Amino acid sequence: MQAELTDEELMLAYGAGEASAFETLYSRHRGPLFRFMLHQVRDHGTAEELYQDVWQRVITARARYQPDARFSTWLFQIAHNRLTDHWRALQHRPPAPADAEERTIREADQETPERQLSAFEERRRLQLALEELPADQREVVLLRLEQELSLEQIGQITGVGRETVKSRLRYAIDKLRLRLKP
Repeated sequence: MQAELTDEELMLAYGAGEASAFETLYSRHRGPLFRFMLHQVRDHGTAEELYQDVWQRVITARARYQPDARFSTWLFQIAHNRLTDHWRALQHRPPAPADAEERTIREADQETPERQLSAFEERRRLQLALEELPADQREVVLLRLEQELSLEQIGQITGVGRETVKSRLRYAIDKLRLRLKP
């Protein structure tokens, strides 16, 4: 029955004391949220720590939750705020982890070695191109393309207007096209 409820209904049920509602929400959003965190910090351990902090904040806020926006927008707003706190504490973005290429190579792929190499090279080119983007542009690209959020939702998460999100997205896509030209 819980699978039929919206995220907002599940969060309200969780706030009312129904623990199983949280389990359903967590299973729906754990993958996209973790991928977002990992793409932002580019370090598995840090991503895990921040990811757990986000869920802890969801748990802490359960009684105060109001469905003023989609649950996913609210969740990614919490993630954005946690990342902002993280970067403020560090005062800079860390470099890619030392084993980033090794991690990428370990990805399983069922295709031929030639296709695997080509796909790997394309992913690596995209990853490098994304890393070259300014942080605010990279964030809107990841929220739009990976999380499939609307411009309005991204604006709510990042705290900027829809037109600013649109502009950042346009500049980022233009830079990615230029960088990824064959």
